[in-house]
Amino acid sequence: MAKRSVQTETVLNTHGGKRKNAGRVQTKARRSEAHRRREAITPAECAHVVVRVERVVGGLRRWKCYRAINRALRVVATRAAFRIVHASIQRTHVHLLVEADDAGALASGMQGFQISAARQLNRELGRERGGVFVDRYHATVIRSPVPCRNALNYILNNWRKHQEQHVRGREHWILDGFSSAIRFAGWREKPVWRMPEGYDPLAVSAPATWLVRAGWAKAAPISMYATPARRPG
Repeated sequence: MAKRSVQTETVLNTHGGKRKNAGRVQTKARRSEAHRRREAITPAECAHVVVRVERVVGGLRRWKCYRAINRALRVVATRAAFRIVHASIQRTHVHLLVEADDAGALASGMQGFQISAARQLNRELGRERGGVFVDRYHATVIRSPVPCRNALNYILNNWRKHQEQHVRGREHWILDGFSSAIRFAGWREKPVWRMPEGYDPLAVSAPATWLVRAGWAKAAPISMYATPARRPG
């Protein structure tokens, strides 16, 4: 008697979904900010913004990089609807405290800053071209005094978190020379600060919001010796 042939069923994957090792290969050492819709921001609020540089750029805590970023700050300082009121330059990233009239002004202002800073950094570093910043920045909108106070402390004292207390050639500095800390008048210790000869402070704008001008102080004083634990927000 002849055997009956049995047809085996072939199961096809006819729908999408996450599969191991599928998708575009990740080429960057660190993922950029996820493409989510930006938070809304009003003229009474501010935002803590973090922009990261590509690894090929190298460390930013060099005076040539400081000069490049300072020139970019001067370029965007002419904008009426967008203000960078504090800044801190770390090795791989830049912290900014920003005021903007709305989300569009924030996006446009950040685009202008990053384009200008990229050009200036490439020029200072002798690079003809090449990407400088990771494609997306991280922005946290701040709406009340406590988060504003925490953001100020984190930005201005960030060098202590990264153990960068000794700025090359400026070991006697109490405040971070790679930040706008010298322009902050709210330090608890009320230091008598002598401007180091030849030092050009970061060209940040004067704050317009109540939060940054005075509101943060309703939370708690900020010590120049504080070491932030982690990024607020």
